[in-house]
Amino acid sequence: MAQTLTALTESARFEAAMGCRPCARSLHFSAHYLGEQKLSTGVEAAAVGAVDDLPPTGPAQVLRLGMVVPKRHARRSVTRSLLKRQIRARVRERLAELPPGAWVLRLRAPFDRQQFPSAASAALGAAVRVELEGLLDEALRRAGRGDSRGAGRANPGASRRAASGAASEVGPTR
Repeated sequence: MAQTLTALTESARFEAAMGCRPCARSLHFSAHYLGEQKLSTGVEAAAVGAVDDLPPTGPAQVLRLGMVVPKRHARRSVTRSLLKRQIRARVRERLAELPPGAWVLRLRAPFDRQQFPSAASAALGAAVRVELEGLLDEALRRAGRGDSRGAGRANPGASRRAASGAASEVGPTR
């Protein structure tokens, strides 16, 4: 069954994927995964059409990719573009291996400007490539066995922490 890569443009699905716990993390990136919904009453069922019109192999599975590359972690637009190109390229390489659904890859920490002074150097591209390959390896391992530390499930503590304004849980002070 062929799998296609499309952009994750639906805000509700994007928010749902970001609401899930990351299924993999690296030093600079995190991967969020929300599996395909198999409900026959959802939007997906209406988009499929009549059963008689389907090809013999069934509908193509879709991997929807969303990217979050905030300006506070990558100040230059050249760097943000490089990161997005690298993300798309690594996901395209793994398209046959990744399960269908909504995937959001997020830059969660900046790259050291002392180590990579150029906005789009070959060294930065190589470092990003290696880190993304490791991230996708871990995400595949966890998504494949169903153990993704809550991937595909909402993070119930996130809304409570956000509401209280706490960035992290800290024990009582004495």
